[in-house]
Amino acid sequence: MSGEDWGIVLLSLKVAIVAVLLVLPFAFGLAWLLARRRFPGRIVVDALVHLPLVLPPVVTGWILLLLFGRMGPIGGWLDRWFGVTVMFRWTGAVIAAAVMALPLMVRAIRLSIEAVDVRLEEAARTLGASRARVFRTISLPLALPGILAALVLGFARSLGEFGATISFVSNIPGETSTLPIAIYAAMQVPGGEARVVRLAIISVILSLGALIASEWMIRRSGPRAHVL
Repeated sequence: MSGEDWGIVLLSLKVAIVAVLLVLPFAFGLAWLLARRRFPGRIVVDALVHLPLVLPPVVTGWILLLLFGRMGPIGGWLDRWFGVTVMFRWTGAVIAAAVMALPLMVRAIRLSIEAVDVRLEEAARTLGASRARVFRTISLPLALPGILAALVLGFARSLGEFGATISFVSNIPGETSTLPIAIYAAMQVPGGEARVVRLAIISVILSLGALIASEWMIRRSGPRAHVL
């Protein structure tokens, strides 16, 4: 592993970690809304949340480009008022990874919330506990294993993100060149097979470890919620 290879690995880890931490509050809020509320248009919200799973990643990247480009509604606003741009920067790669990880995280958290016995929450309310206290002492602890599983699953998805990222922020060495993009770039260079092998092995190890950890947390959350 050369210094450049380690830089790619560290950048990939940074993008994946920041992406899941950034998207976690939104994923939890959407999961709670879909699990506990019934409202008009709920099926549309559910479909929009899961849309990145079925859209070609290149299309998702193109949509992000329209939204966050300098002329886009969000990107233009950020540029005018804060002088911030995410184009061709690692922060843009974070946004792409977060969008692609959101559906998987919402699904994992939603299943965990739905596994919480509502009767426990109702019993606590009848004993005088406020909604905030019920959430803090009952709902959140019971759903926590699912939330942790969602974090790990989102991390794995962010680590393997390619299509939306390269469409949105391109391949900029040291800035947006994450593991999948670096592997693809090395495949286009004569004699780059050795580098492809090195980076692919690292990708497999990281992704496999994340998936095993996520599956362990999901299995652990089921029996725990049932017993409690």
